[in-house]
Amino acid sequence: MDENLTLDKDENMNESYNGKDSIITDGTSEMKTYIGMEFESEEAAKVFYDAYARRLGFIMRVDAFRRSMRDGKVVWRRLVCNKEGFRKLRPKRSENRKPRAVTREGCKAMLVVKKEKTGKWVVSRFIEEHNHPLGVTPANDRRTVILSQTPDEKDVKIRELTAELQRERKRSAGYLEQLQMVLRDMEEHSTYLSRNIDDIVQSVRVIESNEVAL
Repeated sequence: MDENLTLDKDENMNESYNGKDSIITDGTSEMKTYIGMEFESEEAAKVFYDAYARRLGFIMRVDAFRRSMRDGKVVWRRLVCNKEGFRKLRPKRSENRKPRAVTREGCKAMLVVKKEKTGKWVVSRFIEEHNHPLGVTPANDRRTVILSQTPDEKDVKIRELTAELQRERKRSAGYLEQLQMVLRDMEEHSTYLSRNIDDIVQSVRVIESNEVAL
């Protein structure tokens, strides 16, 4: 593992393999999951493991990731079963509320991929076994939208929105500066008109005085 990486969740993991392969058959072809298996992108690995999860009867969850300390890009990703880990105990808010169903059972099944210098995403760890029964999950109950809601993608969206906000602030500052310039011009013009009016009034008074004298 590249030492120039940061790990979300701050977890240390042994990049070992459990010695078993998994085969996915879609009726026309079969694909074997193994250490060293390559994907063109992180998204391709997610799609693969999501299809694998659907066929076996569990739900994939996008889990921890590591970023490169050089450029901040994600270079390591862990995909797990949705029953991975255990739910944190929280204080009860109300005695009348129903307790939530147990959805975390400490399942160890996972697929870990990391980005190599070649640009390929390579499987570095694969655990096939689940500690709970597997079953077919209805498509409308699956949380496949999580593929577009990973923490790193949220960070990218936040950065984009922040940059847009900064651009809007600069644009607003430009408008404010232009408005202030217009107001200054109007004030100068008003002052000029006032002086002209004073001069005219003074000239009229002088003329009137001369007429009276004559």
